[in-house]
Amino acid sequence: MTAKQEATPDLKSVKSADKKEKDYGKYFQAPSLKDAKKRGKEEISVHYDFAIPEEMKEIGKGHHYLIRTFGCQMNEHDTETMAGILEAMGYTATEDELEASVVLFNTCAIREGAEDKVFGELGHMKRIKRNNPNLILGLCGCMSQEEKVVSRVLKTYDQVDMIFGTHNIHRLPVLLRDAMFSKEIVVEVWSKEGDIIENMPKTRTGDTKAWVNIMYGCDKFCTYCIVPYTRGKERSRLPEDVIAEVRELARQGFKEVMLLGQNVNAYGKDIEGRKYGLGDLMDELRKIDIPRIRFTTSHPRDFDDHLIEVLAKRGNLVEQIHLPVQSGSSEVLKKMARKYTREHYMELVRKIKAAIPDVSLTTDIIVGFPGETEEQFLETLSLFKEVEYDSAYTFMYSPREGTPAAVMADSVPEEVKKSRLHRLMEVQNEISLKKHQEMLGQTYELLVESESRKNSEVLIGRTRTGKLVHVKADNSLIGKLVHVTITDAKTFTLYGELVTKVEV
Repeated sequence: MTAKQEATPDLKSVKSADKKEKDYGKYFQAPSLKDAKKRGKEEISVHYDFAIPEEMKEIGKGHHYLIRTFGCQMNEHDTETMAGILEAMGYTATEDELEASVVLFNTCAIREGAEDKVFGELGHMKRIKRNNPNLILGLCGCMSQEEKVVSRVLKTYDQVDMIFGTHNIHRLPVLLRDAMFSKEIVVEVWSKEGDIIENMPKTRTGDTKAWVNIMYGCDKFCTYCIVPYTRGKERSRLPEDVIAEVRELARQGFKEVMLLGQNVNAYGKDIEGRKYGLGDLMDELRKIDIPRIRFTTSHPRDFDDHLIEVLAKRGNLVEQIHLPVQSGSSEVLKKMARKYTREHYMELVRKIKAAIPDVSLTTDIIVGFPGETEEQFLETLSLFKEVEYDSAYTFMYSPREGTPAAVMADSVPEEVKKSRLHRLMEVQNEISLKKHQEMLGQTYELLVESESRKNSEVLIGRTRTGKLVHVKADNSLIGKLVHVTITDAKTFTLYGELVTKVEV
């Protein structure tokens, strides 16, 4: 099964990096940033007939696979899908790269550091591939969607056997077959999005919490972000398919579902003939017998009143919202092309807190964006103090080649960026500690997730608002809902005492 459209490879830019001008043959379909930037009105079809080719159904018997995952929850969930496909082909998972017959690096392109780590891992695999020439080594995920990455791999990392992108994961069996039986590197990266493929197998990580994609891609084009180019345009799964998957997870006994999308609250805007958004979907999902449902990541511009109204009904819809702001300065937000102002964002926060008074808000922040002044940074500090986030993911600006911000004049010295990051984290840590201390003596529902790595007699779980709590209890409670009373509060961690089980 293939998507109805294919990208036009930009071979010139890739081949020019190779002094030998090697002919990569029929298995070569490289990414193109020019094509990835396009947003057309091509119809996206939904396919329900995914199948493993007959000749590949047992090819992995007696063999092992290893997938190394970098990046966000979307990448983690893509790994679950690829693991499901490989296991449907007979492969067994391993953590030992020396035992593996197939090794895939599922990569992230958000920050330069993540890419550097992947290239280091690829270099490490050169010796392993030399000792095991039958090993199939593959690069996939967001890095694969970048022209410069494919060019660098072709020029420097001849141990790589195949490269494929985010839009054609369903083609893994065919690509693996081609890599096995061809002497050429297999490169198939569609620069524009494909169709929506349902019914792909998944090997989920654990049996307590599950990820569910509800949409793919992003059309916001923030000036610092590479994701709209690596993940394609926004396209939503049909509500009935999402609802059916969540119902099945409830039947299997999962306790929590995280709905995923690059811009999750733009859900449904692309579904023709229906006026149906994330609020409508959440209103239906709250009727399903699963204890907790949450979502990430949202964009303030698409967070509407109906969604707030539905979330305020609570039930299994948790009172925790991740609401990235990126900057507290309207001027910086304009340069970022976030398409909202500080005032708009604060009005949204006010509406959310009015509807859900005990809501836990978290955010993403970039400091040191090109041209950010001290006064603009102070606006970010004041916004943090005004909103009082429970926690924040804070980053120094990192240019991504191909984005508009990468060619902006960057007048913020590195040491200033580091100083601002430190100052922001100090403010956030004070707020986080204060909020944790306010929980002392209170009792909360906890979903127990695992044993503590430091002490096997201590279990770790999360509250409905995502707060991490350590509690001394028997590991038979892993995967269960319990009640705990908070007895100690640190900046990043809470400690509790078991009160009672919510369920067995």
